[in-house]
Amino acid sequence: MAPADPEVYTTVGRVRGRTENGMAVFRGIPFAKPPVGARRFRAPEPPEPWDGVRDATAFGPAAPQAPFPGAPPARPGRQAGNDTGEWLTLNVWTPDPGAKMLPVMFWIHGGAYLFGSSADPGTDGRKFAEAGAVFVSCNYRLGVEGFGQIPGAPANRGLLDLVAALRWAQQNVERFGGDPANVTVFGESAGAGVISGLLAMDSARGLFAKAIAQSVPGTVFAPDLAADIMAAIAAAAGVPATYEALSRTEPMRLVDASMAVTGRMRQFPGWGAVRLSDTPFSPVVDGEVLPRAPWRALLGGAARDIELLTGHNRDEYRLFIAMSGRLGQITEDDAATVLASFAPAPDGPAGYRKTYPEADAGRLFELVFSDWLFRMPTLHLAQAHAASGGKTFLYELRAEAPGNGGVFGACHALDVPLVFGSAGEGLGAMLTGARPPAEFLAVGDLMRAEWLAFATCGDPGWQVYGTERRTTRVYDLQPDVLPYPEEASMHLWERHRFDALGLVS
Repeated sequence: MAPADPEVYTTVGRVRGRTENGMAVFRGIPFAKPPVGARRFRAPEPPEPWDGVRDATAFGPAAPQAPFPGAPPARPGRQAGNDTGEWLTLNVWTPDPGAKMLPVMFWIHGGAYLFGSSADPGTDGRKFAEAGAVFVSCNYRLGVEGFGQIPGAPANRGLLDLVAALRWAQQNVERFGGDPANVTVFGESAGAGVISGLLAMDSARGLFAKAIAQSVPGTVFAPDLAADIMAAIAAAAGVPATYEALSRTEPMRLVDASMAVTGRMRQFPGWGAVRLSDTPFSPVVDGEVLPRAPWRALLGGAARDIELLTGHNRDEYRLFIAMSGRLGQITEDDAATVLASFAPAPDGPAGYRKTYPEADAGRLFELVFSDWLFRMPTLHLAQAHAASGGKTFLYELRAEAPGNGGVFGACHALDVPLVFGSAGEGLGAMLTGARPPAEFLAVGDLMRAEWLAFATCGDPGWQVYGTERRTTRVYDLQPDVLPYPEEASMHLWERHRFDALGLVS
């Protein structure tokens, strides 16, 4: 006899999920009202209560976005969300809704603040629930809807969405077997970027106890840069950059305009180094929602009571070089351009050339892009937290992706299929191949086990990171614990500060 579908009563109404592989799974639960109509570009509002039992067996629609580059073609109508705007939903996997005090792992997807969804099959929560955790994932507003700097609207609406989702977890996760006092947020790339923002936000205090930030991007914007980018997007959409005009503009029109601007960012010299990146959006240090750049906030002790596990992959930017077909095609001029834009003071480009004398143009291009965008921001986040007295753990992923002849190395996003045990599935198959070797999969099993140990008791199994003793967990085919492996780049960047990026003259 099949088990009855699980039901849970939340603070706004009863939901019915499904039993899958012995787990109770609930999908598409609203944590806020649809941010459309009069609520467009506003802070999220609590969901409307409902009578009866709400079906929670299908994922909610993703926030408006373009198809992810390299993904299969979208179905007709482009998967931009439905007309009701019910983008703010979350999902729960639990081994037992009747359990007590299970650790909670709250996943925040990445995607350059432009793409992504909690419905990604590569981030299914089953393996975490099987191991005894309550797993939660959610959608949040992206692009213009979530991060566009719009006059008269609160900044960082995507961050505010995540605060609302975490507040829902505080109010409801105990009803699914979880411990609201033991919530760990974890995310990769833009997901790690918003986590760094949450660590610095007054409104997020008390909503989670631990954080795992995988490949933290170093870009946060000053309001003047964010406003100038929004003006360019509005111009591309053919509307004024005002709240009134933008709120009347169909979301996918703004998505198309955002992608058009993304494709020609180099034409905007006033955007500085950001013009060489792949996204016109980042959290904005507006002084209210996000009071300070995360690195300064953590150094000042803003998250001292939160335990932090953070790290990066060795060859972060190689993913983007390979996906653009430029492996082996980087010229000396290409390298000189990014070195001039990214290499930190005091030595600038000469510092990289001296530190890495054997590196050719392609290697220098990859190194400085990796350091500026992911590796050094992640390291500095760990250093800032440790320096303020926060309990901190650091890792580096060095196991190389076995797919496509190994061209990707230990690239950006490789940690996601490893941690979720989804190697060989979906877009992850591009990196890992359809049937990754067992020794590679074992690295992911170890990472997931140590993530779960950290979420459960705050100890992933290796020593804490300190500014004097830089203990680092190295995930390779032969895992180890070593001093921080990227010491050469660490010294190049030791005087740099990852502050908000503004317009340049």
